[in-house]
Amino acid sequence: MKKKFACEVDCANCAAKLEDAIKKVEGVQDATVNFLTQKLTLVAADDVFDEVLQKVVKEAARIEPDTVITL
Repeated sequence: MKKKFACEVDCANCAAKLEDAIKKVEGVQDATVNFLTQKLTLVAADDVFDEVLQKVVKEAARIEPDTVITL
């Protein structure tokens, strides 16, 4: 499943750090964080998508505490 979420990031460097960290989360098949559009695109298996999403939100908060992902 592929879904997009609003993702407020402060700079392009922050977006790149977030993207790298999110791609390493178990269950993530692919992810992109676009600074210009302020969007997170997440790809994960349908049956575990919600669990993976919660892990991604936690990891994003750990890497960049000011980041807000709107679910």
